[in-house]
Parts: sequence; structure tokens; C-alpha cells
Amino acid sequence: MLRLLIALFTAAWPSSLSGPWTVGVGQSANGAGARTVQLPYVVNATGFTGRRGLVSYRGSVAWYRKRFTVAASGPYVIRFESVHHKATIWLDGRVVRHHTGAYLPFEVRATLAAGRTHTLTVRADYRDPSAMKRSGWHRSWFNFGGIDRPVTLRAAQRSDIVSPFVRTRLARDGTALVDISMRIRNRGVTRAIAPTGSLVHGDQRAVVPFTAVTVPAGHERTMRAQLRIADPALWAPGHPALYDLQLDVPGEASWSGRVGLREIRRDAATILLNGRRLVLHGASIQEDAPGHGDGLTGADMDRIVARLRRIHANATRSQHPLSPELLDRLDAAGILVWQGVGPVDSPGNWTSRTSRKRAVARARVRTSVAQLQTHPSILAWNLANEVSGQGHSGGQAGYIDAMARELRHTDPGHLVALDIWGTHAPHGDGLMYRHIDVLGLTNYTGWYDHTFASQALIAQVIRSNVLALRRAFPRRAIVVSEFGAEANRANPRWRPGGYGFQSRLLATHLRTYASIPSLSGMLVWTLSDFAVSPQFLGGSINGIVPDIRLVRGLNQKGLFTYGGRAKPAAAVVARAFR
Repeated sequence: MLRLLIALFTAAWPSSLSGPWTVGVGQSANGAGARTVQLPYVVNATGFTGRRGLVSYRGSVAWYRKRFTVAASGPYVIRFESVHHKATIWLDGRVVRHHTGAYLPFEVRATLAAGRTHTLTVRADYRDPSAMKRSGWHRSWFNFGGIDRPVTLRAAQRSDIVSPFVRTRLARDGTALVDISMRIRNRGVTRAIAPTGSLVHGDQRAVVPFTAVTVPAGHERTMRAQLRIADPALWAPGHPALYDLQLDVPGEASWSGRVGLREIRRDAATILLNGRRLVLHGASIQEDAPGHGDGLTGADMDRIVARLRRIHANATRSQHPLSPELLDRLDAAGILVWQGVGPVDSPGNWTSRTSRKRAVARARVRTSVAQLQTHPSILAWNLANEVSGQGHSGGQAGYIDAMARELRHTDPGHLVALDIWGTHAPHGDGLMYRHIDVLGLTNYTGWYDHTFASQALIAQVIRSNVLALRRAFPRRAIVVSEFGAEANRANPRWRPGGYGFQSRLLATHLRTYASIPSLSGMLVWTLSDFAVSPQFLGGSINGIVPDIRLVRGLNQKGLFTYGGRAKPAAAVVARAFR
């Protein structure tokens, strides 16, 4: 359990271990069909439909091997940003780490010798998605397996900088009060540690005024500082100003990153960014690219950002913690992120029903928040996917309430969000919602219900659904976090599943949401088509439209096809958002 809590951010500048690696698939450590690859590399990123897709989805075991040398002997840290699903790590033939999950960083510490070739072996066991679900690791997208994010190597130091934290508050005179903190882990003897820091934007440079703190051997202490920035360059969509933050324990640990100064807060039912009302408009994303699965390359990430810009999005949403590299790009593009960090369950379900599973869920949230907190694009931490009513009987309400209280205390510079299953929305406040800032409502009116109704009736039902939630939560911010329809060329244009149907329905939703002054945003589901379970064929729409033609194993609610071609609906959304 403690392993999941580790989220280290430190350097003697890390070097990439991206390649070459050899990888094979099978029960044996030799693996079948071994090939040479560059990381990240998902072993089953192709063939996710049909019979082949069923076999691929059930999973297998992938074996990765890397041989490398170091220039100087000493202690080192090998950092994995993500391995799906059960990782076993060997170094020079000795097991050094186990880890379970995906999109969560973990590290291996080892002493390495110069003049020797070291062998790093990774076993990624991604078998049986049903067992993953039962153990609290459900995912609503394809079961891609392998090392799906970068691996780096750095020299270990006498101290580590852990979990940098940035919060900005704006004073009435326009200056920015910036709180910066970090934990220092002392791996040396008991001593006073005096960190340094700087915040730089162009020719504007500010010193981060840390004071020395005595840190016992083998322990951590939190270092805090506050600085006042006059005439700050504030980060916002349309003006994504970034500062360079440098943190150091001189001669030892170092951390650097690009951060943004921006104040996010809620005033009753209104979201405020830098003191101004914020209304979100954009589309949700999945980390899934043809031939790469969720092991995105830099070019894949650039294409995601380009598509968001093409529809004039100021925000996006993800059900799982995004890659820090993708978040860097969203920071620079000025696109806000509704960031899922909690367990993902199918609508109305809750798999974290035991105290142990809820402890794992808490650890996942804390690890993700610690890893991603400094990204200015992150607007809100979303704790669960499509909750129903007052929560599942398996302790869901209590877990979410406790986690929301914790996040509001430890990270008051972000909002805490919760996605609600629109057809099973709560009729009033309750334990699960009392510390939530912003509610995300899924609304598939005109698709899964009222499919053949007139646009006037669909608009009326949409409006009714949103206003019912507003009456239940008069002082919470509300965003419609999912709405959309499947579309491809195989269906007649104006029939369900056709491009014209999708475009018209999205236009009705967008027009209706824009007419509700108290609504804080709308996020289309989804930006691009993406791979799901090979058994998925559109869900309940098949019972409503028996002759609909969809691709089994592909969610086709995207504004762009899986290959990246814009559907007509992309232009409709772009006009509305512009």
C-alpha cells in the first residue's frame, strides 16, 4: 500500500531509458516474437476489433528488457511513469519491485557499477480485465498492456524533493500571493537543510524565500514559502503565461518545471478564474492513438492539442490521470483540464467496496495529485465517474466525502469535482456531495432516450434535466460533462448513427446549454473515437435502433474519427465555441 503513495519528483537531471528495448509476449521470460522497440510501447496497440480484438483485450504477459551502463558507480533511481497492469521489475536478475496499476509513477532505487552492463527486465501482466475490475481497477477503454509512459534514470542524492506544490491567490491590488511548498526527504544524517528556489518569467525573477529546517535522518519535512509578485503574468485560456520554477537543495536534489500563476475558486454556483466568471467549453479526451494505444508519442499528443484548438476548446476532461508530457502541452496551449483521479466505474457502479480497496483508491488519488499538482491547466480533481443518487451501498458516499474534505484541505487551489449519472441524478444534497465544488452531469437526451423526438422536445428535456439538478444544488457549480452521439459513414446521414444526426443533436445541446445562465460549462463526449471492449456495440442504442451500423469495439462518439479525420460535427462544435 505504501508503494502507491510514493510520488517522487527529484533530479540529478534524469536521463531517458526510452530505447532500445527488446520486448516479447508470453508466459516465458523469453517472450514470443521478440522485437526491438522504443518506449513508450504498448504490445497490443493494434487489432482491437473482431476475434483478434477479443483475444487481445483479455490480455497477456509482456516481457521488456533493457541493457544499459552508467558513467559513475553509485546509487541510482529508475523511474517508471506507468506500467499496465501488474509490473515486476528485475535488475541484474534480482527482483527489486512490484507495482499494480496504470498511469501511476513508481521508482526503483539501486546501486549501479560503472564499467558493467546492467540488465533491466520488466514483466507487465495485463491479463483478465474482469479481475482488474473486481479488484477496483476497472477501466472503460481498451486493455492496452505494457510500458505505456517513459522510463528515466537519475543519480540518487542525499535528499529528495517530493511533491512540489504551487497555489496562487490574487490580492485586491492585483498582486499575486504565491504559496510554494515541497517535502524534503533526508537520506543522509540528521542535519539542517536549506533549500533555494526561484520563479522566473522573462526578465522578472523572484527568489523563493525558504528557511533552513532540521530534518532527521531517514525522515521528511515540509518546507513552505510565500512570495508576492507585483504585476503578475497570469495564466488563463487565451493567455497561457508560464513561469520557470526552480527548486534546489544545493549540491543535492533539484526540481524544475513550468508553472502558471492563476487563481481558481468557486463563489457559490460560479467558477472564477483570476476573479472572472469561467464557462468551460470543450471535449473529453482519451489517451489512444492508432498503432500506439495509450503509449502516446509526442506527435500523438500534439495532434490531441491541435484537435482541441480546432474546435476552440478552452477545456478538456479525462477519466484517468493524464501523462505529464501531455499536460505540459495543455499548459502551454491554455486548455483547462477536468482531471479524473479516482477509480473509474461503469455508471452507477462502485467496485471499491472493501476497506482495503478504498485505501488503494485513496493512495491512487494522493499519488496522482502529488505528481500533477503544479500543472496550471488542471482545474479540478474529479473523484468518481457517473455516480448514482446518493451513492452505492458499498461505502461510496463516505469515501468520496472523506476524499473531498482531504483535497480541499491539502490543495485548496483546485476544485473538487464529481461526475453524476444523468438518468440517476440525486434529488437533493447528501453526504457524498457536501464537500464537492462542481458537479458534472452526463446528459444523453436525444441519443439513449428521446432518440426520435423533435429537436424542440429534446431541448425541453435537456433544459429540464439541468434545471432539476440546479434546484437540488443551488450553490454548487454545474457543468454538463458528457453529451453526444455515435456517428460514422455506414449509417444514413440523418438517421441515428449518421453524421447529420450527430451534428444536429450536438447543435441542439450546445444551443440549450448556452441559454442557461447558471451553467458553468459543456464538454462534448468525446474529442476522438477510441478503442473500448471488443464487445461494445454502442450500448443500449441497439435496442432503440436495431438497424444501426456501428463498429464493435470502437466508441464512435468522437468529433474526429479514430484515424483523425474531422466529422461534420467538429465544425458545428467549433462554430458554437468560437
